[in-house]
Amino acid sequence: MHPSQWRTYLVTQQSISAGRDTEDVVEAALDGGVDAVQLREKDLDARTRYHMGKRLRELTTEADAALIVNDRIDLAAAVDADGVHLGQSDLPVEVAREQLGDDAIVGCSTSTVREAEIAEAAGADYLGVGAVYGTSSKDVDAAKDGIGTDRIRAIAEAVDVPVIGIGGIDPSNAAPVVEAGATGVAVISAITAAEDPEAAAAKLSEVVSRAY
Repeated sequence: MHPSQWRTYLVTQQSISAGRDTEDVVEAALDGGVDAVQLREKDLDARTRYHMGKRLRELTTEADAALIVNDRIDLAAAVDADGVHLGQSDLPVEVAREQLGDDAIVGCSTSTVREAEIAEAAGADYLGVGAVYGTSSKDVDAAKDGIGTDRIRAIAEAVDVPVIGIGGIDPSNAAPVVEAGATGVAVISAITAAEDPEAAAAKLSEVVSRAY
């Protein structure tokens, strides 16, 4: 599935999953309709992430959803993921493209119009833009936290690749992100920490689809 078709995107983080395994949360989220899953799990070692990634590859394939690996180009290749998502301090987009090939999906985190334009010029297939409303799930520079929907609009108007909003998004505030020009939204805690991840994913998918 191409990023232009992604409406809901789950970023995994087992440490906030209320004691559940990431695999179980992902399976429930896929049943709820998420279109893409990013294997993040920065606090787990590479071997653990590899085995987790192999299982997520099976689940996402069955659900016809995309699997993206955060940061690690080598891990993305090892688990046969659809691609990789890179931050501003990770290896460049061009390196990921060279290593993974033309068919791989390469995403890039951006917070400003300038970063977005550079990432698009480098060949990024989509942009993760945020933190839109601020985030408690990961460390974000204060200047990039709570950038708001006006920044989503400015970036969406400046580039031709899909924009995925991330950061503090849940069903109550997802619609304005899409209305500002985002193709879809990415979430961590809104699904991972939810009492019922499948229901949370379904609700988010409904809100985003209606707004889109």
